[in-house]
Amino acid sequence: MTGHIAIAGGRAAPLGATFKGDGVNFAVFSQHAERMVLCLYDSAGVETRIDLPERNGDVWHGYISGLRPGQRYGYRAYGPYAPEEGHRFNPAKLLMDPYAKRLTGHPRWHDALMGYTVGGDDADLVPDPRDSAPHMPRSVVEDPAFSWGRDRPPETRIRQSVIYEAHVRGLTRLHPDVAWPGTFLAMSSDPMLDYLTDLGITAIELLPAQAFLTDRFLHEKGLTNYWGYQTLGFFAPEPRYLARGEISEFQQMVARFHSAGIEVLMDVVYNHTCEGNELGPTLSFRGLDNAAYYRLMPDNPRLYVDDTGCGNTVNVDHPMVLRMIMDSLRYWVEVMHVDGFRFDLCSTLGRRGEGGFDQGAAFFDAIRQDPVLGQVKLIAEPWDIGPGGYQLGAFPPPFLEWNDKYRDTVRGFWRGDAGQAPGLADRLTGSALQFDHSGRPATSSVNLITAHDGFTLHDVVSYARKHNEANGEENADGHGENYSDNMGVEGGTDDPEILEARARRKRNMIATLMLSQGTPMLLAGDEMGHSQGGNNNAYAQDNETSWIDWSNPDGALHAFTRAMIRFRRKHPLLRQKLFLHAQERAVDHRADLFWWRADGTAMRPEDWEEPALDAVAMELRMASGTPHYAETEVAIFAVLNRGPATEWKLPEPPDDMFWNWRIDTARPTETPGAVRDAVPIAADCVAVFVLSPDP
Repeated sequence: MTGHIAIAGGRAAPLGATFKGDGVNFAVFSQHAERMVLCLYDSAGVETRIDLPERNGDVWHGYISGLRPGQRYGYRAYGPYAPEEGHRFNPAKLLMDPYAKRLTGHPRWHDALMGYTVGGDDADLVPDPRDSAPHMPRSVVEDPAFSWGRDRPPETRIRQSVIYEAHVRGLTRLHPDVAWPGTFLAMSSDPMLDYLTDLGITAIELLPAQAFLTDRFLHEKGLTNYWGYQTLGFFAPEPRYLARGEISEFQQMVARFHSAGIEVLMDVVYNHTCEGNELGPTLSFRGLDNAAYYRLMPDNPRLYVDDTGCGNTVNVDHPMVLRMIMDSLRYWVEVMHVDGFRFDLCSTLGRRGEGGFDQGAAFFDAIRQDPVLGQVKLIAEPWDIGPGGYQLGAFPPPFLEWNDKYRDTVRGFWRGDAGQAPGLADRLTGSALQFDHSGRPATSSVNLITAHDGFTLHDVVSYARKHNEANGEENADGHGENYSDNMGVEGGTDDPEILEARARRKRNMIATLMLSQGTPMLLAGDEMGHSQGGNNNAYAQDNETSWIDWSNPDGALHAFTRAMIRFRRKHPLLRQKLFLHAQERAVDHRADLFWWRADGTAMRPEDWEEPALDAVAMELRMASGTPHYAETEVAIFAVLNRGPATEWKLPEPPDDMFWNWRIDTARPTETPGAVRDAVPIAADCVAVFVLSPDP
């Protein structure tokens, strides 16, 4: 780019690079910078530097006529390099716009990306003078307008939702019938939409799809940050997932999901960035205003507060940083039409200053009052590694929460751990001990047996210990306690008895998931028997370890999962808004919940205290107090038997009704029919009966 470029003052809002029809407005926040330089790049990569001429408060801005979408740019920020005071300005480092809507790629690892001199005697205290531009991607001016046509969000009610957690690349990379495998376009291809709609899921939850970085230590091992929990840009789609480099590909994906009645949820990481600790790279936020964007140690601002385990913590207390997060969320809803978010390490976002977790933290107040974000689904991962970081059940409505207690209790019960039956009863009825407060609905618990972080369902029943050697950390990474069981052989086997035991336990856990009050989440691939070879931390495995193998699916497991999703959808008793507390109902003066023993008598308090209790039987009705309920079914009776085969006396039905035996995981392809009295319950199985006048 040559010649003089005229720049006018422009406007301080909106932040980012905004195409105005006849030019582009640039606006970037920095509270402590002394000078802000815009760097424009022509088609040959030649850089032109232009000082932003205006400062309005802490926003630097300027307007250049004639620039069009596709223009590549970056920033250089001038100010003190004084790590002991929290400042790390270094104009030798090209900085990505935090509001960039698209990036040309990823940083290429080189010591010049560091703001300090690597290997120096003073560690990070001496600035590095080398230009980082040859190793940095460019921010790109975008016009995000898209022809949405008649696109409408499905607006699926929470109590009707079945979430499917999936990785863009992992789900599609090996699919034989999709174009552009590993991309957003592949995700929304006809074969994928046909598969997901047939399975019955209502929402797909994408692992991080905002631009992210592969850590240097992984790069040097020849590995990749596969999961994506190292955000580089909060507005830009991940470049790896763009087939043609156009952000409209993400919008097209969302529109096609919506046309199929499927919502799109995004896993987002606002608790930390990819710049790491004081020895990390200077790519964007650190170079623009380290002391504003990050929480620094009060007694030593050279160091970062690390409540995330990733080296830094985003300073949500700063109004302009909070504004960036809110602007990002609204952008993905209003411009990209997503239907909700799952917040990684959400406890971090709920800290106020140096104190602990607070339901009234600025982030929660801002998001709950927002007229746009108040209409979408919000899911919290309710923990981090900071002080008081485990906060399951403490998030304000309308947040849902990932429930790890559900995961561990269900796994432990089916493994045969002693004393798990009372906990299982609580999980089956929505984990009321955690969530029944503040007017929260019974759908607040996101029930999961597996997720991206940990064993797959197949590996839960095939491995007693983790096998993470491929991660290059000597198997020291990942969870040590997985509540898993190899059934007698570690890993693969040809033993038919072990294979059948594993298959039944998988069916038992999927049945448990779909029979539980709350919001079920299924990990992509679990329904077809996907294995990671015992790796329970496959964050760096962008290969066949993580990619779903479509060539050899477990058809029987897939059919059972599909049937259980349909069973749940058909029976409103399994997906209620109100909690079940064995309260009398006005409609028939019967309690809405019963717990039964095998002999047909009600459970006693001392029964629950028996450590060897290995079966739970519940009879449930529509919850007491449910308004406007047209009773289309009377009751569901379910037995979850981890113990030996036994005869179970069913509750006596009215004279004109029958218990229809609908599910038996010991006989997954049979429907035993109508019964009225005692029935044989097989060992290690789930049996479900529906009370109905139709036999």
